[in-house]
Amino acid sequence: MKVRIFEVGPRDGLQNESEVLTVEQKIQFISLLLAAGHKDIEAGAFVRPDKIPQMADTKNLLSRLPSAKNVNFWSLVPNERGYQDALASKVKNIAIFTAASETFNQKNINASIDESFERFKLFVPDAKKRKIKIRGYVSTAFGCPYEGKINPKVVLKVTERLVKLGCDELSIGDTIGVANPTQVHALAKKLLKIAGPKKLALHFHDTRGTALANILAGLEEGVRAFDSSSAGIGGCPYAPGAAGNVATDDLLYMLSEMGIETGINLKLQVKASEFVQRILGRKLPSKYLQAALATP
Repeated sequence: MKVRIFEVGPRDGLQNESEVLTVEQKIQFISLLLAAGHKDIEAGAFVRPDKIPQMADTKNLLSRLPSAKNVNFWSLVPNERGYQDALASKVKNIAIFTAASETFNQKNINASIDESFERFKLFVPDAKKRKIKIRGYVSTAFGCPYEGKINPKVVLKVTERLVKLGCDELSIGDTIGVANPTQVHALAKKLLKIAGPKKLALHFHDTRGTALANILAGLEEGVRAFDSSSAGIGGCPYAPGAAGNVATDDLLYMLSEMGIETGINLKLQVKASEFVQRILGRKLPSKYLQAALATP
């Protein structure tokens, strides 16, 4: 069995950190990820710098990233203006995002779910014509900090709309880390019927310590792609209490011990995570990282 790891640390991870890394530091971080074998890296976001200053240097960063064969660098694009900025940077892969919670969507992008799709229609067709790959995020798929539990029917409906829109792949997110394996089994089974294993990825936060258990549940249902963040950095600026993403290090350890291939070298991944921990200047959530650093 082989699993695809989608590394979100440079964008989703760093976006929620108060420390703003320089372009040089981000390039070093991404270079370490490339050395470890990552093929899908979310590098930046074309968002308002006054709202998300951590991503203000995305254009500069993308122009300076090292060339890498068979590697996809992804950039988050919230609207048509962000898309035009992305085009100017000659991106080949973009990510769009909506939610399964109306309240969260309003807090996050100041739009209803329907309005977010109206925005997508302004630029997604053009991206398809240019053969730009499109990834669709569905946030708060299991729970919302404002609305509580989310009806799975809403998640499925939003996912179906993204498929019809033309997304090449979808990432279904437990934004505040409230999911449990029973929920994941039930929802993943239905999502796979809509998107299929080649398009579907799951994105878990480890707020309550259940991320790896939830990933295992997804694996058992047939999901073969998961998002993760080096050292477990990140969260969500519009989801109070959301702790970091599941740590790439922890996920790689679990998968490798289960005999599942990822194409990523765990020891080299630790170097990338150690670098981020050193730059941020504090102990980060990854349990495997801390164990590796404590081992003589």
